[in-house]
Amino acid sequence: MRKVLSSATAPSGHWVGDGFPVRSLFSHMGGSNDYTPFLMLDYAGPEEFGPTAKPRGVGVHPHKGFETVTIVYQGEVEHGDSTGRGGVIRPGDVQWMTAANGILHKEFHSEDFTRKGGTLEMVQLWVNLPAADKSAEPGYQAITDADIPSVDLPDDAGRVRVIAGSYGGSDGPARTFTPMDVWDTRLKAGKTVHFSPEEGHNVIVVVLDGKVTLNGDLCLEGAAQARLSRDGGGFTVEAETDAKLLILAGAPIDEPVVAYGPFVMNSEAEIRQAITDFNSGRFGQL
Repeated sequence: MRKVLSSATAPSGHWVGDGFPVRSLFSHMGGSNDYTPFLMLDYAGPEEFGPTAKPRGVGVHPHKGFETVTIVYQGEVEHGDSTGRGGVIRPGDVQWMTAANGILHKEFHSEDFTRKGGTLEMVQLWVNLPAADKSAEPGYQAITDADIPSVDLPDDAGRVRVIAGSYGGSDGPARTFTPMDVWDTRLKAGKTVHFSPEEGHNVIVVVLDGKVTLNGDLCLEGAAQARLSRDGGGFTVEAETDAKLLILAGAPIDEPVVAYGPFVMNSEAEIRQAITDFNSGRFGQL
């Protein structure tokens, strides 16, 4: 059985722009690459927003050297970027944006959500790219709820939506640069499930809502996360209540990580070049 290497509950939150109240469940910004290939996970909400005329959110800003994965649970987010792609991300939908060689984008509450108000709940995950792919062309994957296979767990324990990788014979629609699983998971109270990610992959269990016991020992109550060893077989999750989880597993990218705000590269020199490229307009226009 895989060992639990670390665990943490969500810290106090902060605002990203005026539309996203987030708690960072883990982050590379402290200089750690322990969660590789995953860099950061922000959990936004649940937060109630009243109707307004002007959309709340984050204006045009750059990214380079990694990918952002946005999963919406409640509410609606509208995206646009310098590749010309974009659209509305609705409950159950996923946006997988590849910043790679440099992209500009903006994220706001959708016009409909702005007008009506409601509850916003979403996750944004940052996924690192290997050095060889940090110069790839920027890209965008719009993945709807209908695109994502849902696999029933044994013993009527819940279900897994397979966003990336595979589970129970179903493959997720997301195209990834390195091998990884992103499983959006619901567990029913009183049920226990055994998961068996690939040996050698880093595993992070993120509890967004509810209370679970990991490996019969560690209690996690949302919002919280635990990082497991790369080897040791599977692990068990027992749901003390109905629970909503993200299970992340991926092949480690054991390369230097040097970050500066929205840029994640392999050296200080590459960070300086990213800043120069951005200031020179090489990320395109939006």
